[in-house]
Amino acid sequence: MADAGESSPHLDQREQRQAAAGAPIGALVIHEIIRDQGEEELERSFNGLVWSGIAAGLSIGFSFLTQATLQAHLPDAPWRPLVSGFGYSVGFLIVILGRQQLFTETTLTALIPALTRRNLHTVLQTLRVWTIVLTANIGATWVFAGIAAQPNIFPDPTVQAMQDVAAHTLEGSFWHTMLTAGAAGWLIGLMVWLLPSADASRALIIILLTYVIAICQFPHIIAGSVEAAFRVFTGHATVADYVVRFLIPTFLGNAVGGAILAALLNHAPLATELTETK
Repeated sequence: MADAGESSPHLDQREQRQAAAGAPIGALVIHEIIRDQGEEELERSFNGLVWSGIAAGLSIGFSFLTQATLQAHLPDAPWRPLVSGFGYSVGFLIVILGRQQLFTETTLTALIPALTRRNLHTVLQTLRVWTIVLTANIGATWVFAGIAAQPNIFPDPTVQAMQDVAAHTLEGSFWHTMLTAGAAGWLIGLMVWLLPSADASRALIIILLTYVIAICQFPHIIAGSVEAAFRVFTGHATVADYVVRFLIPTFLGNAVGGAILAALLNHAPLATELTETK
């Protein structure tokens, strides 16, 4: 396919280059950018994945804390969640712009090489990355939640707001949690797909899509883990509640939404072109 402006008789060479530079990035280019990111993740060392995963799990805790702090300072009105929901984006901004390993991002980027090469070795590499990152993320969220649950760390209004924000993570049925978690995984997967062509709008895309997750109360396995673990530490839930009512259904929903649906629907239309370019 010719570059934008390349064949236009009305543009000189300099103007043709400017037109080409301003053209949107093609789907195949976006795919290759994400595949390259996935290849880097597959090659990362165990220690590199663990420490980056721990950093992401701790950083995502600020989504919970900021959202609760905003809610504590707003009047009890129907529109309050629509404003406090912006706080949910803070942790994702730190994690994504800081290039830390977050499980729902990794499910997409690490899967693209496996879909492209389709061999056992790459599949096992992908599963290795998923396992290490998920374990490190979850462990770090429990550390953040344990610290946040200690007495006299935060003002009483903020602690009460944290309880209110966290309550929804354990309220839904297994199937409701799994289905709504699928929507969260889908949105995170689409966000990853949009970012390579976002340029200066990267932060805005992260804020808008994670804001939708917040106000719709779609469960996210890492951000939600901070909230559910906080409920456990404060005595409002048990570890069994955390595992059965949050962890398992949210994991299944996020994995299906982020990895299978977003990855396959964005990879499948390009499969023929990728085969032809081999």
